[in-house]
Amino acid sequence: MLLPDNKIFGIVGQSADNLGREAYVVGGYVRDLMLHRPSKDIDFVTVGSGIELAREVASHMGRNATVTVFRTYGTAQIHRGDLELEFVGARRESYTRDSRNPIVEDGTLADDISRRDFTINAMAICVNKAHFGELIDMFDGVSDLEHRIIRTPLDPDITFSDDPLRMMRAIRFATQLDFTIAPETLDAISRNAGRIEIITRERIATELNKIMASPVPSIGWYLLLHTGLLPLIFPELAALKGVDTVRGRAHKDNFDHTMTVLDRVALKSDNLWLRWAALLHDIAKPVTKRWDDEQGWTFHNHNFIGSKMVEKIFRRMKLPLNEHRKYVSKIVELHMRPIALVEDEVTDSAVRRLINEAGDDLEDLMTLCEADITSKNQSKVKRFLDNFTYLRRKMDDINERDSIRNFQPPVDGHEIMETFGLRNSPLIGTIKQAIKDAVLDGLIPNEHDAAHDYMIDFARSIGVLPTSSTESTT
Repeated sequence: MLLPDNKIFGIVGQSADNLGREAYVVGGYVRDLMLHRPSKDIDFVTVGSGIELAREVASHMGRNATVTVFRTYGTAQIHRGDLELEFVGARRESYTRDSRNPIVEDGTLADDISRRDFTINAMAICVNKAHFGELIDMFDGVSDLEHRIIRTPLDPDITFSDDPLRMMRAIRFATQLDFTIAPETLDAISRNAGRIEIITRERIATELNKIMASPVPSIGWYLLLHTGLLPLIFPELAALKGVDTVRGRAHKDNFDHTMTVLDRVALKSDNLWLRWAALLHDIAKPVTKRWDDEQGWTFHNHNFIGSKMVEKIFRRMKLPLNEHRKYVSKIVELHMRPIALVEDEVTDSAVRRLINEAGDDLEDLMTLCEADITSKNQSKVKRFLDNFTYLRRKMDDINERDSIRNFQPPVDGHEIMETFGLRNSPLIGTIKQAIKDAVLDGLIPNEHDAAHDYMIDFARSIGVLPTSSTESTT
């Protein structure tokens, strides 16, 4: 097998020959090369010191090549343009029961390949001049690539018990590549699911984000559910699965519904955090589910309660607690608003408020809401989507006319303080909110003079009078 026409492979091969070492391209780069997928990370294994090989390679790459050494791990990196080259010495590993961090010793190429997680990642291509481009495939990885199978090179029970993160990686690769996990490998994940407890939440979150960024994220979430990993790492999501029936009336399976919504959003948007909002939009349904003799199954306020749950979930799962968390909470809280609008009369006031509260995230919100229409009644789906189209037109019209998106009241807090001689008073916020409500409700235009007049009238109605100097100028 020939490597692509990239002179870096020749430089590494020549450098290895200079040192009298074997050197190979290994792992994900080889896999992606065979799958015709782009890859900017290239891993090299040498039988000997990877750090020495990296330094030799850098000496032949010019002044811009710098070596970053990670001596604790025996690895080194070179960045060249948008490529990242990593060098490591061949090694063998052994594990203790309570840690996924292996005891590492120098080893042969066969040792190094045998320790890898899956057969599709356990292939190597020689870069030494004498055998340049020759493939080493000890575990029939080529066949597994052709048949689109995820399988471990060695006993899967040992593989997953030693490093439980590999269970998450198996599911992630199956999702990213649309591969099938071999039955014996899938069964071993179920048997070893409990071992996931020794993996840090940060590493789990990294794998979950890669699942979420895949073309069809639901593949991964269904595999996590099927193997028993989901209740251990994300019990709130697992709780969505199942259907209850009372007097012959059942609610829909909210897990299946969520997966449908997530995949629909993924078709429309690469925004990772919008996908998380889709995953979490009904997360509070299990805790808000009630049976009502007249209404049947209800999930009152699940959007508001779900929004509050987002922070707790993000904190526990070591997902970011910055603007991404706030964005997800906001979308979850607002996701019922557009459908409530189209079910009732679409008033200008309600649309103004939605535009203002959603701000720059309005289009994302609408993307989720449209994906959330999963009824099997096609006439009902068409009616809702037609109503959403009408709502979109109305939002565009109102926003263009009134400049509502992300607006602030035309009269600010400083002007309120000066007009009424107020300092650090809650009345400032009361008056400011009243002006904002008047604009959103269409009582006054979004203009300063109209807002100022309304401010005076409102303040007088609650017993607050302008200062004498201000009064004389109004």
